[in-house]
Amino acid sequence: MDYTLYERKVVERMESTFAEQIGAKIKLHRESRKWTQERLAEAIGSTASYIGQLERGEKNVKIHTIEKVANAFGISISQMFENEQESFLYSNKWIWNSLTILLRQNEFNQRKAYRILSELFAEDESSKKEL
Repeated sequence: MDYTLYERKVVERMESTFAEQIGAKIKLHRESRKWTQERLAEAIGSTASYIGQLERGEKNVKIHTIEKVANAFGISISQMFENEQESFLYSNKWIWNSLTILLRQNEFNQRKAYRILSELFAEDESSKKEL
């Protein structure tokens, strides 16, 4: 069966292991804070290579490590698993539909759309500064 890029991404997400899902959550929280793997590793007394393995789902994470990561981010363990960004996307249908359109495109077109949006909103920001 031929899947579209969007359908493949949905299937991949459903088939991902628990370790991969936890790793993705750690990476999401780390990147949203603009932290490097090195910074997180230092905060929890580990190594950047270990953080990378966790984020890729190559290592099973212990609950004690999740607790250390959550503490480093200043959040509870339960907040590690909440995803306000996903909730926001689902509750704003036009954003979700826009994302769905992008996910159905090949990587070249996704990058092109990103460049167009970046230029469009960069112009918006510069015109606000002029006012």
